[in-house]
Amino acid sequence: MKILLVRHGMDEDGFRGGWSNRGLIDQGVLQSRKLGEDLYRHPGKYGINTILSSDLTRAVETTREIEQILKIEAIYSEEWREMNNGVLAGMPNKEAEEKYPGIYFNTLQMDTPFPGGETPLHFYNRIRNSFDNLCMKLENQEIQSNVLIVTHGGVINVLYYLLNGQEWTNQCSFFPIDNTSVHTVEKICNKWKITEKNITKHLYF
Repeated sequence: MKILLVRHGMDEDGFRGGWSNRGLIDQGVLQSRKLGEDLYRHPGKYGINTILSSDLTRAVETTREIEQILKIEAIYSEEWREMNNGVLAGMPNKEAEEKYPGIYFNTLQMDTPFPGGETPLHFYNRIRNSFDNLCMKLENQEIQSNVLIVTHGGVINVLYYLLNGQEWTNQCSFFPIDNTSVHTVEKICNKWKITEKNITKHLYF
């Protein structure tokens, strides 16, 4: 059983992310298409049967490119969204710095929410629960393996800490997670482990 974690394609700089619904730039669309083509060319390696995706625009636009190539209909949901940054979502950086000075992901306390958003602790628990539920469904054969999840850098970073058995806070360092990178999680000896990290070879063909 495999779970492939994929970060969305490149979006526009200069805006706060989180629950922003800004879409991909042209380069991000091309990255997504290249990933879809690589997944299609290597069925023995990937063998995707199920696609799950965040329903935020930049993830949806990434997934649409992959759907068209693999001919697999994705399931979109809120559970794989980035952290909810409330009123700052999609706000230009300059405006955010003027209206909400000093409020960034890594300056919050674990139990302090973004204005109108969620706390880092809630975010962590949401992702942990979503992953646990996915693993349970795979083991009960309620959904078909292998699973591709198109999501966000913050989500994948939480899963690195979770799968490595490391404590996570919003002040922890980030693992390398590039746009449209693939991170493979496999069940080995009855334990889910990360077996491939930040694979981006599809971008160079």
